Amino acid sequence: MNASAPLLVPGLADLAPSYKGVLCDVWGVLHNGVDAFADAGAALQRFREEAGGTVVLITNAPRPSAPIHAQLERLGVPRAAYDGLVTSGDVTRARLEANSGKAILHIGPERDRPLFDGLDIHLATEEDAELIVCTGLVEDEAETPDDYRPMLERLVARKLPFLCANPDIVVERGNRLIWCAGALARLYEDLGGELTIVGKPHAPIYEAALSLLDEMAGAPVPRGKVLAIGDGLPTDIRGAVAQELDVLFITGGIHGSDFGPVGAPEEALVRRRLAEEGLTARAATPYLKW
Repeated sequence: MNASAPLLVPGLADLAPSYKGVLCDVWGVLHNGVDAFADAGAALQRFREEAGGTVVLITNAPRPSAPIHAQLERLGVPRAAYDGLVTSGDVTRARLEANSGKAILHIGPERDRPLFDGLDIHLATEEDAELIVCTGLVEDEAETPDDYRPMLERLVARKLPFLCANPDIVVERGNRLIWCAGALARLYEDLGGELTIVGKPHAPIYEAALSLLDEMAGAPVPRGKVLAIGDGLPTDIRGAVAQELDVLFITGGIHGSDFGPVGAPEEALVRRRLAEEGLTARAATPYLKW
């Protein structure tokens, strides 16, 4: 990040000429779990159609890609906004394939069960499980991580490994913050448990997304020509920086209240927060638009 250059930009159009590919976060950038953000979808579509770029969505959703495509369509995210999609669920499935035959304790809502479809594993009770796979809280509108503490203490005592399929701690759903699997993973680790995380900010999901970007572009895309777009400092931004990718930080998402008026963030506050987190960004904007 060049300290002398303006950090805040009006939109993606200011950056597009410098990049051939985009890795874009989904929840908080393209939608809030209830409604799609029309300007964000339009910006990615214009990057593809006018700038000739390639867009891969990269999300910590704990389900395989197919249901997420369907969810995006229901919410109103245009299919023309992106070329491909990689989920934390996709990467988790690859890890589960290496655990064929294992008895799995699934912690999470029923809607996430497609994660296990077609895999050589069987879902088990707490008492019989050999491995924990966490996709979230079962009743994420009503429960908190502390509701799971007694069970997690028992599982830690048995030394069961814990595979977290969604590293997000919280996510916006409409105007509410909802606890995610990452909050349970953090508690499990605090209790002394063995933890594996595959989504953002960790390398496996970026390796999968960059590979898909090359495939969709029809040729390798140099890292210096890839722009990562996201709103989560501990996931999207930290993960992209670790992969040496340039970042467009969407300040109006999950951290929106930290930088002054949500639609008009104060650049000094954004710079200070990035510095405090040991992170950098090529640019920042309150919401993704062209």
